[in-house]
Amino acid sequence: MVWVPLGPQKTDYLTLLHTLHNNALKMSLEWLVAWSWSLDGLRDCIATGIQSVRDCDTTAVVTVACLLVLFVWYCYHVGREQPRPYVSVNSLMQGADASGLQNGYVYCQSPECVRCTHNEGLNQKLYHNLQEYAKRYSWSGMGRIHKGIREQGRYLNSRPSIQKPEVFFLPDLPTTPYFSREAQKHDVELLERNFQTILCEFETLYKAFSNCSLPQGWKMNSTPSGEWFTFYLVNQGVCVPRNCRKCPRTYRLLGSLRTCIGNNVFGNACISVLSPGTVITEHYGPTNIRIRCHLGLKTPSGCELVVGGEPQCWAEGRCLLFDDSFLHTAFHEGAAEDGPRVVFMVDLWHPNVAAAERQALDFIFAPGR
Repeated sequence: MVWVPLGPQKTDYLTLLHTLHNNALKMSLEWLVAWSWSLDGLRDCIATGIQSVRDCDTTAVVTVACLLVLFVWYCYHVGREQPRPYVSVNSLMQGADASGLQNGYVYCQSPECVRCTHNEGLNQKLYHNLQEYAKRYSWSGMGRIHKGIREQGRYLNSRPSIQKPEVFFLPDLPTTPYFSREAQKHDVELLERNFQTILCEFETLYKAFSNCSLPQGWKMNSTPSGEWFTFYLVNQGVCVPRNCRKCPRTYRLLGSLRTCIGNNVFGNACISVLSPGTVITEHYGPTNIRIRCHLGLKTPSGCELVVGGEPQCWAEGRCLLFDDSFLHTAFHEGAAEDGPRVVFMVDLWHPNVAAAERQALDFIFAPGR
């Protein structure tokens, strides 16, 4: 017997093909209908959005636009009035325009000013400020400051005449009239690299001088002979916004200095100009916690700085560091055709004042405190 496999009949093939064709056609129609509905939905969504924009309240749109304009104007105004801060800018410009100047040292005559209070109440005020700082933070590292405040009267009265800070003496700091460049190497090198930048901004400022008036922002200081002008960017720890806007690159440079004193009344940054024939009377600075840095911008012959009896000469593009709590003077004995002696002056921390002490001194001698 022979086995013969049974296969589907011809009619079964036709039926199967017909069924598959109908199913495919049905699926295609369903897909086309669904796609049509999707397009209709998308079109309806777009139309609804456009109509919503058309129907938007005009008053609301105008109000939002006005608010945006006011916000942009406010940001511009604030940025223009207050340059990018590297210091705490105090609104009290203590003494900057209040009273006379003596050898460039501003006395505001206010009994509330720590720097200008020369009486028995000064030590009590300083001690009160130190106690307040210690309560908020810590007494750790405050031993030298505490000792200095406790015996401030003895220190100021018993100091040798060569070094007598007028306001505050921090004990146990190395004392020398001049400092080497290595004392604040980073800041010295940064200032010297930007010598041309500072010089260009000074020359732009100096063009405003005339024979009959003192340009806005400049101060004339008291001298026995000649003329001494200063243009402050930071005066006694307080930023001078109007002046900073005239020297924007120099001001930004201050923010890059690591040891610049900017948060207490002993910190200053200014352009100092001596005309030929000027002599600055011998005087003492207010404290020994700082060193004063002079970057020479224009240094004609016949100009000298004498600190603690030791003379030094400025050099263009070079920094000269000294302790102005020593008795010091400066003069310009050059001829009229030599032009002025110009330096950029900035106060830096004494390298032996510790970080914790700097923070405490910023608090104790904060502007307006």
